[in-house]
Amino acid sequence: MDPLVWFLLVPLIVLLFFLPSSRKNLPPGPKPWPIIGNMLSMLTGAPHVELMKLARTHGPLMLVKFGAQPVIVASTPAAATEILKANDRILSGRYIPHSLRMKNHIKHSVVWTDCTDNWKTLRRIARTELFSTKMLDAQLLVREKKVAEMVNFVRGQDGKAVVITEFVFGTLLNILGHVVFSKDVFQYGEKGDKVGMQRLIREMLMIAASPNLSDFYPILAGLDLHGLLRACEARLNDVIGLWEGAVKERRENNDHTKQDFLEVLLANGFDDAQINAMFLETFGPGSETSSTTIEWAMAELLRSPEKMSKVRAELDREVGKDRLTEFHLPRLHYLQACIKETMRLHPAAPFLIPHRAVETCEVMGYTIPKDNQILVNAYAIGRDPDAWKDPNTFIPERFLESDLDYYGNHFHFIPFGAGRRICLGLPLASRTIPMILGSLIHAFDWCLPDGMPGAQLEMKEKMSLTLVRDPSLVAVPKIRARASSIN
Repeated sequence: MDPLVWFLLVPLIVLLFFLPSSRKNLPPGPKPWPIIGNMLSMLTGAPHVELMKLARTHGPLMLVKFGAQPVIVASTPAAATEILKANDRILSGRYIPHSLRMKNHIKHSVVWTDCTDNWKTLRRIARTELFSTKMLDAQLLVREKKVAEMVNFVRGQDGKAVVITEFVFGTLLNILGHVVFSKDVFQYGEKGDKVGMQRLIREMLMIAASPNLSDFYPILAGLDLHGLLRACEARLNDVIGLWEGAVKERRENNDHTKQDFLEVLLANGFDDAQINAMFLETFGPGSETSSTTIEWAMAELLRSPEKMSKVRAELDREVGKDRLTEFHLPRLHYLQACIKETMRLHPAAPFLIPHRAVETCEVMGYTIPKDNQILVNAYAIGRDPDAWKDPNTFIPERFLESDLDYYGNHFHFIPFGAGRRICLGLPLASRTIPMILGSLIHAFDWCLPDGMPGAQLEMKEKMSLTLVRDPSLVAVPKIRARASSIN
């Protein structure tokens, strides 16, 4: 960057920090350093963990500064209730990371726009045409077929070490591909750059989560100093290239025989930019968050052989030598408990998606100024010792005698969020995650490479916009004798 620009900007940034604040009664928080705010506190560990530790000192509703950017952090069920329920309308705006402010995407977004009339229309279409019970039931056989294809692929890897997330992510992409435009978008066994959508989506999420001066100092936003916005735009264009041929072909052929989301969007007069935004937000969050949850669940079960045995015994009892179908899922209580416990310990979106105050309001006796960014630390809430007994231990049994669900009704368990911003894809995820995880455990015995004991498996995290394992989980499948007849 030109030294002259720094010469002009640094005094202004310093001045912003030392000007007396007219905002009174703000939430408590750690004292910020000039210019850098509280960012030094984030250097010692992952942000969701460090903010959880700070909240234990400063309280359930806390103010921190990332550079010049004030951020309100809610870290307990009570604080989450105030943000996502009591003040849901006022605090349901979106704070958009600078790297994702792609003009042709954001104005048509469901995830990143405020709750406008257009947002309500887009969300209604997605809810009724993608994620309604009627539409999910109509796609049931396709989902089961895609999961069966995954199982057949893993059979071919019998005794070999495999990266779990690679084929799980691809299976989810294919399920969504048939919902969206009736096509597969992933081929098993592809390597390197040929992996296309999977690679591009993950790169976009990593870029969006990268530290960015444009987020810490909004006055610098127009400069895109790190080039992250340009990098996201480049990958967005590459992703669009993967489906624009299918969209063009459907438009030109005027083919109305397909019963998929593309047909609905075309029938409603959506242009290419609107379709691209809807497609990206269908493929991106849905595949990454579900894949991450399945990977963490498999890791936890590999570390706890007795719990893996309980899941397998339940599958053998309820499914037997038949192929697992969605019909079996309501009876697989222990499998579902393992998934919920995974979501508690390893929420796919540890901060949910950043909120923003559309008006100044009062929360828990403190003032939240208009346009302040708000983070709900679902990671901290899931490990709150006042809400959970032995909160850092994987104990699926805690959900067996509980009415806890993840539909936003219980604010100490909000892996999908709550309120008007609750995840649209929840109904699909609640089917695909247990279906894929259950099928992998039913059809195969799993172990770690080189005979490593499960207890030695490290559970390191890496932040993109989701909470992923670092490194990805590698495990060895062995075909089960009683599952050998499953097709």
